[in-house]
Amino acid sequence: MRVLVTGGAGFIGSHVVEGALAAGFEVAVLDDFSTGRRPNVPDGVRIFKVDLRDREATFRAVAEFAPALVSHQAAQASVARSVKDPHLDAHINVLGGLNLLDACTAPGSSVQHFVFASTGGAIYGEVPEGERASESYRLEPKSPYAISKLTFERLLAVYREQRGLSINVLRYSNVYGPRQDPDGEAGAVAVFFNAALTGKSLTVFAQRTPGDSGAVRDYVFVGDVTRANLQALAGKLPRPVLNVGSGQATTTLALAERIVALCGSRSPIEPGGARPGDLERSLLDVSVFQQLFGPPTPLEQGLAATARWYRER
Repeated sequence: MRVLVTGGAGFIGSHVVEGALAAGFEVAVLDDFSTGRRPNVPDGVRIFKVDLRDREATFRAVAEFAPALVSHQAAQASVARSVKDPHLDAHINVLGGLNLLDACTAPGSSVQHFVFASTGGAIYGEVPEGERASESYRLEPKSPYAISKLTFERLLAVYREQRGLSINVLRYSNVYGPRQDPDGEAGAVAVFFNAALTGKSLTVFAQRTPGDSGAVRDYVFVGDVTRANLQALAGKLPRPVLNVGSGQATTTLALAERIVALCGSRSPIEPGGARPGDLERSLLDVSVFQQLFGPPTPLEQGLAATARWYRER
C-alpha cells in the first residue's frame, strides 16, 4: 500500500518514512526542503520537491504517486516564527494544507485515509498546575501556530463529513530525538544539545520572570510519535483524535541541566526573558496512548539515545 509523507525529509517526517518502510509500505516523500534534508530520506524513496502552497504542483504529485494513505507532517512548526509572521504561518499550515486536502479528495483520487500531525503542546492553551489536558480538554490556542493547527483540524472534520475522507489527528507534545535540527526546526532539546556540545551557553527562557525555572513542557520521544503514526496509517486507532506525549512535566531549567550533564559539558546555563506566544505550562493526559502502546519512553532514556546520535554526528 502506498503512503505519501509530507515533510518526509524533516525530523519527525523522516522517522515516519523509516517506520512505514519497515512496516512494508511503499513510501514517497513530498517536501519543499525549506527545513528538511535530503540525507534524512532513505535511499530509493521517491521524492517530490513541492511546496504545498503551489496548488498545481501539489495536485500533480498526489495524482502521480496515487497514494492510498497520506501522513501530513509538513508544517511551519515554530511558535516564535508564527508570532513574528502569522501570515506565513497561515499560508503554509492552512492554505497549503487545504491544497493537499483538495488534491486528496479530487475526482479519481486513491487516498483512503489521512493522518494529520497536530499540536497537543499548544492547542489546549495554558494547562493549570495539577491538571493534564486530555483529548476532550477545552481548546484555547494562544499563538498563530496553535490557531492554524486547530483551524486545520476543523477543516479536516468538514472534509470528513462532506467528502467522506477518513482521518486521524495526532496531537503531539514537544517532540525530540535524533535528527532534530537546532537551526531549521523548533525544539529546545536540539538547541540545548547543540549548545552543550559546542561549549555555548544554554538560555532558559523564563516562565514569567528571568531566573525562574522556565516553562513546563511535556517532552515526547520521536519513537513514540512514530509508533502512533504507524497505527494511525494502519487504521488501528480507536478514536479520531489522540494525544501523543509523555505525561511527564519538565521545566526548561531541568531539561538544560540534564543535557549539560549527559554531554559532560561546562556550558553555562543563563536566564532569558519570557518569549511572546510561549505557554507557561503545557502537559498532556496520555491515558489513551498508554492503553494502546504502554508507557511512553522515559525522558532519561530518550535523552540518552538522542545524546548518542548527536555525539556520533
